[in-house]
Amino acid sequence: MCGIVGYLGPQEAYPILIDGLKRLEYRGYDSAGIATLESQGTLRIEKKQGKVANLEAHVGENKPRGTVGIGHTRWATHGPPSDVNAHPHAGSKGRIAVIHNGIIENYEALRDLLTHRGHNLVSETDTEVLAHFIEEVQLSTGLDLPDAVRTALKEVVGAYALVVIDQRHPDRLIAARKSSPLVIGVGQDNEFFVGSDATPIVAHTKNVIYLEDEEVATMHRSGELTIRTIGDTVVTPEIHAIELEMASLEKAGYDHFMLKEIFEQPKSIRDSIRGRIRIQAGESTVSGIDDHWDVWSKAQRILILGCGTSWHAGLVAEYLFESLARIPVEVEYASEFRYRNPIIREDDVVIAISQSGETADTLAAIRLAKEQGAHVFGVCNVVGSSIARETHAGAYTHAGPEIGVASTKAFTAQVAVLTILAMHVGHRSGKLEDQQFMRLMTGLDNIPGLVERVLDNAGIIEHIAEKFAHA
Repeated sequence: MCGIVGYLGPQEAYPILIDGLKRLEYRGYDSAGIATLESQGTLRIEKKQGKVANLEAHVGENKPRGTVGIGHTRWATHGPPSDVNAHPHAGSKGRIAVIHNGIIENYEALRDLLTHRGHNLVSETDTEVLAHFIEEVQLSTGLDLPDAVRTALKEVVGAYALVVIDQRHPDRLIAARKSSPLVIGVGQDNEFFVGSDATPIVAHTKNVIYLEDEEVATMHRSGELTIRTIGDTVVTPEIHAIELEMASLEKAGYDHFMLKEIFEQPKSIRDSIRGRIRIQAGESTVSGIDDHWDVWSKAQRILILGCGTSWHAGLVAEYLFESLARIPVEVEYASEFRYRNPIIREDDVVIAISQSGETADTLAAIRLAKEQGAHVFGVCNVVGSSIARETHAGAYTHAGPEIGVASTKAFTAQVAVLTILAMHVGHRSGKLEDQQFMRLMTGLDNIPGLVERVLDNAGIIEHIAEKFAHA
């Protein structure tokens, strides 16, 4: 699992797919591949272990033609990195191709079923099982491709974001998701783009549709888009305008994205606190808390959920909430919380922290908390993400895209927002006195400038670091 890109429209698909895969390289991967439906109706699949550049070199001048296609960067889960295990995967008849993020938990049972029915699977992946299973359903029932995908997915246990093309239907692109993000871009001239996030889409359109769990979308060359649930309920697509700018996805002269994002911290912190503290008025505003003050005012405990960097931000927030708001706090690793049968009460407030808003374990944890009646508040960076949509309320960090794997500006923006939340709850509940509240607001307002001063001395810091690095 890793990065997904898809295209259907009037343009040649190959350059769009390759550009999209390059924009997804920041996610990390071990192989890359593309599949296109060429003008003569043949399905062409090209894939290679290693970088996208290896795939380009493998293709050479014999570039795939066709105006519909899919591409994928893989991070191995089932089977080691190899050309064979790379996506896309075809069905046994070579008619359909599938790319997939997620993990199919019952893939071994499905593989045994397919082998018994004469399918010859050549890879070790769960994705190839998915491709063969969709094709098996199609062949055994005579169903149209979208119906075959829906029928097949009813038998699938696990998480998936998948895109399917079929050489018999070069005018269509099928996409489906469950517990793994998938975004559809709606362009001009009857064209559609698909991505595991908006990164490969924003260069072409800012109008997107976020697929929800167990939805299957069928995109037509005519410009028609239909979405049905696995249970065959018709869904009306809701188009959102994304705020992501192309400039934020470029290195802008820096050697690498992490360095760029370190130097973006004054802006990201400033953007994250803007409008939320008003020093002259002596007040703060967090609408996601104010609109649900009846819940917050009665909270007996705050549970903070996150993974990785977000968990560390939660540890800082634990100190802040207990110190400023005098509410007991527990910080949990979301991937452990969801499996340990936790005690969740209706007077708990759960704060879910995630840069992407798509962290699978955190999503599963907040769903569990909601089922138990807790109020869930999200702190995430990506507008319109799953956590933003599934929480009762929340606050965005406004840090902008973070491409570097090691978090920098997303972490400091999270801490800034969490500080405001703790201050706001403490002050409104009467636990934080006016004088201390004003001192904290003033200090927080000064932080972007202080960070800027440190970064202005980067050359001096580098000189000192070189001097003592090997001391």
